[in-house]
Amino acid sequence: MFFVKEYAVINRLVHDSVARFGGSISAEHGLGQLKREEIRRYKSSLELELMRKIKRTLDPHGIMNPGKVL
Repeated sequence: MFFVKEYAVINRLVHDSVARFGGSISAEHGLGQLKREEIRRYKSSLELELMRKIKRTLDPHGIMNPGKVL
């Protein structure tokens, strides 16, 4: 139960470590709703806008993975 209780703290530690080594908190399937706010800590507003534009270009009707960032 400790891990569930400390989910946010553990995620921050892991995500900070990943970023420090030049990695990304997204995966090959993209970036979902759970990391929607967290990604703002690690990506610039330009990078986030580019992700949104790529998604809109590939999925102009928003039918693939609706509600996901990318």
